[in-house]
Amino acid sequence: MAVTIASVEAGSPASRAGIQAGEQLLTLNGHVIHDVLDYRFYETDAKVEVGLASPGGDTRTVVIRKSQYRPLGLEFTSYLMDRQRPCRNACIFCFVDQMPAGMRKTLYFKDDDTRMSFLFGNYVTLTNLSDWDVQRIIEMRISPINVSVHTTNPALRVKMMGNRFAGEVLSILPRLAQAGIRINTQCVLCPGINDGPELLRTLSDLERLLPALESVSLVPVGLTKFREGLPELRPYTREEAGQVIDMADRFGDRFRDEYGRRTVYAADEFYLAAQRPIPPAEFYEDFCQLESGVGSLACLEEEFTLALEEWQESPQPLSAPRRVTLATGTAAYPFLCRLMERLEAICPGLSCEVVEIVNHFFGETITVAGLVTGTDLIAQLKPRRMGECLLLPSVMLRHDGDLFLDDVSVQDVERELGVPVEPVPNDGQRLLDAVIGRDTTWQNPW
Repeated sequence: MAVTIASVEAGSPASRAGIQAGEQLLTLNGHVIHDVLDYRFYETDAKVEVGLASPGGDTRTVVIRKSQYRPLGLEFTSYLMDRQRPCRNACIFCFVDQMPAGMRKTLYFKDDDTRMSFLFGNYVTLTNLSDWDVQRIIEMRISPINVSVHTTNPALRVKMMGNRFAGEVLSILPRLAQAGIRINTQCVLCPGINDGPELLRTLSDLERLLPALESVSLVPVGLTKFREGLPELRPYTREEAGQVIDMADRFGDRFRDEYGRRTVYAADEFYLAAQRPIPPAEFYEDFCQLESGVGSLACLEEEFTLALEEWQESPQPLSAPRRVTLATGTAAYPFLCRLMERLEAICPGLSCEVVEIVNHFFGETITVAGLVTGTDLIAQLKPRRMGECLLLPSVMLRHDGDLFLDDVSVQDVERELGVPVEPVPNDGQRLLDAVIGRDTTWQNPW
């Protein structure tokens, strides 16, 4: 396999060695380079023999000596160096299958690429892995790997994921654990399907992966109104959500006592659905699954509290009365109201109105801020007076920071509402700064 070099970083070891854009990378130290995992692994040596081919097919070898772990400086058209692997499953809870028609193409791509797990923390099902892939992970000791398990019952996993190999690949997990590969796992739970006794079985089976098992997140299924032709599923009731939390706590308490780590966590959504208080920050130890919505509210509250205490030590009164609006999803609305009430109580002249945005676009059962669309923001905020600016959780926007899921832009919202929009990361200090109008130059890069 050959990968074409798109560019060479100026001043890099590869540039000094005379490697040119347009050449093809064949090998590093005799190892064929299939993709980014091979490249990143073999480029770390202090001495690297680079096998190259010219556009005309002539081959040559360049020897590069550099400090160990220093990158060679080669850039490729794709960060993976080949095509991204699509998902081969047909999960009954797949969110992509619940998307309305007419949205941008990237929203319909189902990713299940193990390389994305190592590079960006994506969760994968293992159904795309060959034995060669597994052995490469073990030999390179690439760790951690993030796995969407859902259930350890092979027959149920096949049924839930619509893939006849979904049960067989569970045997990969103990192989990785025995090799010392660290494993994070996630279970998307569907009421009456993989919770209750099935969840008890799953957590008991996953215990056998310790100490390689680093975390288990339990996440409730997300259901939009676009489920025509899909298996019938329903949201969690208050009682059922509480039962999931109780089981997570039983295992978590025991794992903490026996192995020194809690390991098993229910996502924040379960606490909100059960109408139970979010545990304190120390409950989540090192916040190992923030991306899965585990402990994100506790983390935000801890950071906000510390920022508030620091600000109180040397308060800077507002130069003029300030009024802003903070929009969020219905799930986090009560939580953010409490934070803003604390701030307003010690900051005369400040008014921050928290507004919950009901998700009409995807359906009212979707309550998280990350799935709020520009369409709903505009429709529900237009009648309001929002003050100096509108603050939004940055998770509402794609990674580029410019578009909502429905392709409405930040500029569209600003124009329709007649107010500046400031996206705010899930960071307590930055939330405080944004609300009081202090040092917000880091926010609106466009």
